[in-house]
This record gives sequence, C-alpha cells and structure tokens, in this order.
Amino acid sequence: MIYTMFSVILALIFFLLGSIHFYWLFGGKWGLSKALPTKKEGEKALNPPLFATLLVGFVLLFFSIHYGAYIFDIFNFTPPWFYKINAWFIPIIFMLRAIGDFRYVGFFKKIKHTEFAQADSRLFSPLCLFIGISGLILVFSL
Repeated sequence: MIYTMFSVILALIFFLLGSIHFYWLFGGKWGLSKALPTKKEGEKALNPPLFATLLVGFVLLFFSIHYGAYIFDIFNFTPPWFYKINAWFIPIIFMLRAIGDFRYVGFFKKIKHTEFAQADSRLFSPLCLFIGISGLILVFSL
C-alpha cells in the first residue's frame, strides 16, 4: 500500500516538474523568475541554454516513468542492474540537492534573501528532501 502510494506521488511529481520545464522551453513565464538561483544583487547565478531545459524536462519525465513502472510492474524489459542503479541514483541526487551547494541552493545556502532563495527554502529544498526520502523508502521496500 505505502509502496504504491509513494510510487504514484513520485511519478506525478516528476511528471509535473518535467511538464513545467517543457512549458518554459516553449516560452512560458510562470514561475520562471523563482526557478533559477540568483546572486545577492539579483543577477542570475545560472543562465542555462534551451537545450539544458529540454534535457532536464526529458530526465524528469524519465524519472516519472521510472516510478510509474513501480506501479504497473513493467521492469521486465530492463536489465535488473539498470533498474537498481536508478532506484538508488534518483533519491541520492535529490537528497544532495536538498543539502545544496552551500551558496545558492539547498538547506545550507548562504544567500537567503533573494526571491529564488526564499522559494528554495519554502518549496524546492523540502520537495527535494521529500523526493529523496520517498525514493529511499521505495528502495528499502523492494
């Protein structure tokens, strides 16, 4: 039961996040001002090219498929090592993202008063921590 619940939640979260990246790719502006880390002066710390947005969108959708596969048990077509690597890799990268780079992102960031930093503290880092913990719960429940 819990296994299925976390699988559904993670699949939906990653589908939503991937969809938002495609929305930005095609010119959407909603949420974009809070999506990239900024320096103290308000200048963007990152300025990713459109290709990076496309790549992140596809990776997030892949993660959605990965967790959707838990629900429908469709891992028969993938080698077991590939599935196990992803099962560990995804939560670990999101736990690391929650911890952050100790400057712009994560719970331990130094720059805390920009629009991005406030959104990161309230939403992005807690979401990453939730994704990481939920993914690890799934790993250990296999």
